[in-house]
Amino acid sequence: MIEDKTPHRTQLSDLGEFGLIAHLTADFKTKQPSTLKGIGDDAAVMNFDDKKTVVSTDLLIEGVHFDLSYVPLKHLGYKAVSVNVSDIYAMNARATQITVSIAVSNRFPLEALEELYAGIYLACERYEVDLVGGDTTSSTRGLIISVTAIGEAQEDELVYRNGAKENDLIVLTGDIGGAYMGLQILEREKAVFQVNPHSQPDLDMYTYILERQLKPEARKDIPPLLKALGVKPTAMMDVSDGLSSEILHICSQSGVGCRLYEDKIPLDPQVISTCEEFNLDSTTIALSGGEDYELLFTIAQADYDKIKGNPHFSVIGHITPKDDGVNLVTRAGQFIPIIARGWNALSKD
Repeated sequence: MIEDKTPHRTQLSDLGEFGLIAHLTADFKTKQPSTLKGIGDDAAVMNFDDKKTVVSTDLLIEGVHFDLSYVPLKHLGYKAVSVNVSDIYAMNARATQITVSIAVSNRFPLEALEELYAGIYLACERYEVDLVGGDTTSSTRGLIISVTAIGEAQEDELVYRNGAKENDLIVLTGDIGGAYMGLQILEREKAVFQVNPHSQPDLDMYTYILERQLKPEARKDIPPLLKALGVKPTAMMDVSDGLSSEILHICSQSGVGCRLYEDKIPLDPQVISTCEEFNLDSTTIALSGGEDYELLFTIAQADYDKIKGNPHFSVIGHITPKDDGVNLVTRAGQFIPIIARGWNALSKD
């Protein structure tokens, strides 16, 4: 039997806006008791009783935030949800609902959007959030995705960026730098493919860092873990733009300084070996890479014993008086002022 190598393409105009929404969201079911009305009306209806509502939104734009030459649409859908619910967890809250809006050009058939929404569906299942609304429209510049994440928390559970105090410990979950190095591998292989379209890359040795770039996981596990340990951070945010940018945000909004210790920053061996392959400094990548979506937070020194030895956490520094500045202490004991070299969405570079 001869295989049909021409995939079927269903034009979006065949369905119309409301038909498209109904088709893409047919398998999404509500799970949260706070969701009173989801997709299908003029607006979603949610009831959080006496809890506080937390809302965050992000845009992902083709050619700026992702490259479809190497990012599968299913992975992109998953990532679009992950990076948004990560902001909710960074508030020490629980993500409950999302809305998804997309703008697409006519080069995308229905089957492409089915792949995108398959990833969104998997993320909704993974993070136990309900898709409750959104919008679709046309675009002249490729694919644009906007996700709004909604969450809930008791008022006394919420953690902001401005609560760090002198002598607090600085804690980081997981490890960092992997997402950036995964991006370097993908960009390199894209350049090779453009020169020789018949080349087949061997990516087995980069599995971890590629997953960190293509399918990052938001730290849903951390807020309940901290609660179980009896620890409430004094300040917290997620590492989306790079460790240097995030610690500067915390220090600036809290009116403090800090010392980060180079030898305490957690790096996966695959990150270190890939940095060596690219002749890059692994500490620079850890400080400036971004897109790791780990959580960076500060805790009182009295809580140290509660997290000591926990494999999810690394104590990487401590908070100092504001006049001491924001510094990296190198392995040689030198103090180097930290400046923001992470992702800047409005940079001209």
